[in-house]
Order: sequence, then structure tokens, then C-alpha cells
Amino acid sequence: MLNTKRWSVLGSRVGFVFAVSSGLSQPCQADDARYSLMFSPYTIHFNPSPEHRHVWLVGLERQEPPNAVAGAAFFSNSFGQPSVFLYPFGKTYPGPIRVASVTAVPEQWYVKWAAGLLYGYKGAYEDKVPFNRDGLSPGIIVSLGRNITEQSQVQLNLLGVNGLMFQLSTRIK
Repeated sequence: MLNTKRWSVLGSRVGFVFAVSSGLSQPCQADDARYSLMFSPYTIHFNPSPEHRHVWLVGLERQEPPNAVAGAAFFSNSFGQPSVFLYPFGKTYPGPIRVASVTAVPEQWYVKWAAGLLYGYKGAYEDKVPFNRDGLSPGIIVSLGRNITEQSQVQLNLLGVNGLMFQLSTRIK
């Protein structure tokens, strides 16, 4: 059953966080920005538990030159709670990336990080993410991705020490 009070509180806090975080993003010409839709159908937990539920994610990401990212992702967390990750900070490092004489990240691959606020781990699950207070906590995601075409990517998101999320993205602008 839909808990309207929970969604109302979530909506008001998300609105506030989004308003604050949108003012923190770097200014850029609208013509230079690119937008992508994100979808995650599957997450692997490193330590599965009977409490874990199916995790899904949908989101929108803005890429600004030179490789800055910001976005919003709505998801069902590992315990079935509606959650959101708003990230006004992030960057993509496209390959090839070389460390000394070794290619660490080949061409067509990239490394990405995103940092912002996470909301949704409430009640008995507040201790499942660090620095959580009333469901709100800082969040950072580190990812490894590959460009499949100019318009589509696949990506692995490291969820701290808890799991890996598989993500598909498609550019819409």
C-alpha cells in the first residue's frame, strides 16, 4: 500500500535538496550540455540477506564540458524503500588512462565518480549507510563504464562495500 505521508516527506526534502544542489552546479551554456537517461535492472549484494529486495533505478544525468556530471536517481533500495540520490558533483575520466606505461583504462572505457545526498534509508535500516540521520546522508558512487555506441553506455557502480549495480544509459540530447 502506498504510504502518502512517506512520499510527501520525501518529496519536500527532495525538492529542498534539488533546489540547493542545482545552485551549486557549474554554469554552462545550454547548448553544450548533454543529458542521459539511466536505468538499472540489477544489483549484486556482496553479502546477500533474506531482507534484501530487488533494487531498480531510473535517473537523469547532465554532462557538462569538460566531463563534469550532475544528476538525480530514483531507486528502490535494498530494503524496498523508495530512495533518491541527488548529485551535483561528479566527473568522468574517459580512456585511455595510463598509469606509468600501463593502460589502466582502455579507449571506449571511462571512470566516473558522483557525490551528493542520499535519502531513503529510514527506520530499522538507517544504520545501513554511514552518517545517516532521519534517512538523509552523504553519498558517493564510483563507476567503471564502457561506451557501446555514441548514444549508449553500460556501467558498473560500486555501492560502497555492499554491492555492484549494473546500469544502462542512453543519451537523449
